[in-house]
Amino acid sequence: MAPKDTTVLLQRLRQLMKNSNYVSERVNAYIVPSGDAHQSEYISAHDKRREFISGFSGSSGTAIITEKSAALWTDGRYFLQASDQLDSNWTLMKDGLAETPTQTDWLDTVLPEGGKVGFDPFLMSFDLWKSMSKQLKKGGKKLVAVGENLIDLVWDDQPDPPNKPILTLTTAYTGKSWQEKIQDIREKLKGKKCDALVLTALDDIAWLFNLRGSDIEYNPVFLAYSIVTCDTICLFIDERKIDSKVKKHLELESEPMSLRIYAYSDIKKVLEQLVETSDKRIWIAKGSSYSLTNSIPKVQRCIELSPIALMKAVKNETEIKQIKRTFVKDCVALAEYFSWLERNISKGSLSELSGDAQLLKFRQEQEDFFYPSFATISSSGPNGAIIHYKPTPEVDRPLTPDELYLCDSGGQYLGGTTDITRAMHFGTPTDHQRECFTLVLKGHIGLASCIFPNGWRGNQLDVLARTALWDVGLDYLHGTGHGVGAFLNVHEGPSSISHRLNIAEVPLKEGMIMTDEPGFYEDGSFGCRIENCFLVVKANTKYNFKNKGYLTFEPISYIPIQTKMLDPSLLSQKEIDWLNNYHSNCRDIIGKELKRQGRKEAYAWLIRETEPIG
Repeated sequence: MAPKDTTVLLQRLRQLMKNSNYVSERVNAYIVPSGDAHQSEYISAHDKRREFISGFSGSSGTAIITEKSAALWTDGRYFLQASDQLDSNWTLMKDGLAETPTQTDWLDTVLPEGGKVGFDPFLMSFDLWKSMSKQLKKGGKKLVAVGENLIDLVWDDQPDPPNKPILTLTTAYTGKSWQEKIQDIREKLKGKKCDALVLTALDDIAWLFNLRGSDIEYNPVFLAYSIVTCDTICLFIDERKIDSKVKKHLELESEPMSLRIYAYSDIKKVLEQLVETSDKRIWIAKGSSYSLTNSIPKVQRCIELSPIALMKAVKNETEIKQIKRTFVKDCVALAEYFSWLERNISKGSLSELSGDAQLLKFRQEQEDFFYPSFATISSSGPNGAIIHYKPTPEVDRPLTPDELYLCDSGGQYLGGTTDITRAMHFGTPTDHQRECFTLVLKGHIGLASCIFPNGWRGNQLDVLARTALWDVGLDYLHGTGHGVGAFLNVHEGPSSISHRLNIAEVPLKEGMIMTDEPGFYEDGSFGCRIENCFLVVKANTKYNFKNKGYLTFEPISYIPIQTKMLDPSLLSQKEIDWLNNYHSNCRDIIGKELKRQGRKEAYAWLIRETEPIG
């Protein structure tokens, strides 16, 4: 597919950058981030401004347009994709590489003395504004908040903001009522000596009120803000979403919790009113927008991680029970899919897209399935080397027994969110592919089987997943693991497992759901990744040094890891035992459900694929 021609769009944008009707002062550059006003990873079609202006559709990246140039920064997951999607107007900045300048360094180079950089104050986080402003000031430049988004002004057919229905959840799924959660929040406010908590993250709000939506593709959230004080609760939302069922759930008619509904756009006005009537501190999460954070005077600001981030990341017993049930359903669907592929791939009629469609059908057969948790990565041969590849009609490749197939997929179910990756070969893999796959598995097992002290962060464990690859000079350009929500976002903080050091990151805690997904990608040839989800649990150790307490990982996703792809000579006995035990659990847990559902062909496939090795 040819890149999008952005010439005319950039010309129109540059005219607006110097038009006093739209900007209070002429700006020499304009920043277009990936996120929305909630700094979300996944966004609605209405908010895909960076994709519109640049043509690059990856989930992460920042575009900066000056009067004469345009540049886009993105990370290693998207280098190949961005190279294909950007036209000649753009320069690709490969973030994370030593030779790539930072955004501020580049701006300092290309802008004149006194240059002004425009930005939408709702789309830039306060943290980023503070950092960029400080760096630009050193070079005699400054950031300028632009009240009206300039991309919206050149986007003639911009979709409307989403306004889809809301679903209520009972405590059978959440384990706790929203009223109980409010009380927990108020206790935390007292502990911080704060009068209010401003919530901007969509998954925080959905979790707090035990509500789910579908305003954002793949994520069961809805556009809203909230302010919780020690006496009141404000929910800023399009009132058309509040039907009779939601009213009853929120007890709006009796209002025992003093909950009030405001228009979505009223958030800044009500926050400013709160500031005027309170002299106490107001808690707003790190990462919230410059616009809202800056509305709170510095002496009243408490800028810290949202208390909900950790509350929702540590699952309670009810959530864990529902999540485990969900993974059984999802792995049944995957077993059906991979067995179906094995039976049909040699017919020559399958493609990446038709495979994706068939997998969706199998998931739809499972109880309580809603929709995928992200765009399925159904990738064949060289497309598997594009880490966040998404098949489209323009790039769709056939599935054949001659190439490695990588499938990274997940589902949103009423009881939980899933994310699983498998790489499979339905013919004869090369020795090099088997070597790389085996090294990836060694890394997967190294992390999955580790025992570590309480208080350790994910970046302290990441090396375990890479050591086998490093031993032969290989690596991968993405993180190793992320948190997963409970029928919420598939990428959930505040913890991750990554080689990148983040001092603000929270240590791994018992009850978190994390992925383990090392991989290897050979550009233009193939890609392999092995991903399971794990529950962080207490480890039973012989000793307990200084009463630290120790943690480990318990698998909750069970789908065979293709032994055909392995070189067993590279595995230790401990690794072979881990794999055989994992496959035994696949038989016991998923095999039982396949039999119960009468899925004979998938059951037979599962039994064949879980034969012990060694």
